[in-house]
Amino acid sequence: MMDEEQAALIDALAQNAAFDGWGVQALRMALSGLGRNPDETGLAFPGGRPEMIEAYFTLGDERMIAARRGQMADARLTKRVRAAVAARLELMNGEKEAARRAMAWLVLPGNAPRLAKIIARMADAVWFAAGDVSADMSWYSKRAILGAVLCATLFYWLSDSSMDSEKTLAFLDRRLAGVGRIGKLKAKLPRFPFPAFAGQGAK
Repeated sequence: MMDEEQAALIDALAQNAAFDGWGVQALRMALSGLGRNPDETGLAFPGGRPEMIEAYFTLGDERMIAARRGQMADARLTKRVRAAVAARLELMNGEKEAARRAMAWLVLPGNAPRLAKIIARMADAVWFAAGDVSADMSWYSKRAILGAVLCATLFYWLSDSSMDSEKTLAFLDRRLAGVGRIGKLKAKLPRFPFPAFAGQGAK
């Protein structure tokens, strides 16, 4: 979990990234705005832009999990997944331009592995927030399927100007319906011996 100082820096960085992109200038302005030395860019994010973007999405995942804790405990798993994805998107509503710039960088040639890592972590976070406790082959399959849904939904959301992201949520509903009732995916999978690492997430 990120501490408050890290979270504050990422929030400030996202606000500046909407105008200056995810680079040193946005980071310097974020540090300065928090009363810190703007020359600390190398200390704050030694990995530069890739580390900034990854930290931004990781913080959103952590906040989504915190916001969904204990919510809709009695609802069906599919509804809990849908609610978690909706909450994840809502966290970025005021940062759409920053998210758009981040995604524009992530889809550049050579950045596919990092995009895949971010989406995998997001899928893992959504399943965790939804209360999924599977520990067999379905753990991997469900996260892969949800990752594809999340990626498509995120790109749709970036161009959605509807009120409260209504069109995006309708798009999400169609994608979830397309893969069937998530709670029954396990029953559709072949049984193979496979080591379980439930709870490990994408590293």
